[in-house]
Amino acid sequence: MASTTTKLNVNSRAAAGSRAARRLRRGGRVPGVLYGGGAESLGFDVDARELRVALAGAGAVLDLSVDGAKATPVVLKEAQRHPVRGETIHVDLLRVRLDEEINAVVPLELTDVEEAPGVKMGGVLEQITRELNVQALPTAIPEALVHSVGEMEIGDTVLLGAVAVPDGVTLLDDLEEIVVATLSPPRLQAEAAEEIEAETELVGEAAEGEGAEGAGSEGAAGGEE
Repeated sequence: MASTTTKLNVNSRAAAGSRAARRLRRGGRVPGVLYGGGAESLGFDVDARELRVALAGAGAVLDLSVDGAKATPVVLKEAQRHPVRGETIHVDLLRVRLDEEINAVVPLELTDVEEAPGVKMGGVLEQITRELNVQALPTAIPEALVHSVGEMEIGDTVLLGAVAVPDGVTLLDDLEEIVVATLSPPRLQAEAAEEIEAETELVGEAAEGEGAEGAGSEGAAGGEE
């Protein structure tokens, strides 16, 4: 679960634009925007290393202090990352009240994959859904939701309704429509079956064509008599 013990100090900033943001990043700082909570949006910058440590726990509630002022609880709303290096280059933080539920996105982790009977038989397990939309108090948002697939057989499909969530957390996605994972037959076996089916169809089409040609020849011979 998230906690409110993570402190983060930031500096307000007035400068905007890509040039100012690049200067901040070169100096080891990350630009960001704080908004929500009925207050005006505020630009800020934060030490990159401190931000990385503070955001180490997904869904963490941060005690954010701007220019040394009294801290206020916030959560990460969005983080932009460098496409190559993967480092955070911009963050959006959202003011929250600890007694009001918020919507959040949390990762879904599948466990016991290698223990699944279908996987042991050579089946291919595919995780279809990797993130889930949840609603909970800021301090109750889990870092991740975990589901065991250790009982899956070949041909099984797991829907979202099978995923258990902690007390106080509500799933916002469709429980009966969202597919979490599937376990398919071994790829080589499936490909061989498709090839056999295709060959069977071709043979059937050829036989039908020969039958039609034969019927036409007989009709023509009868006309000559």
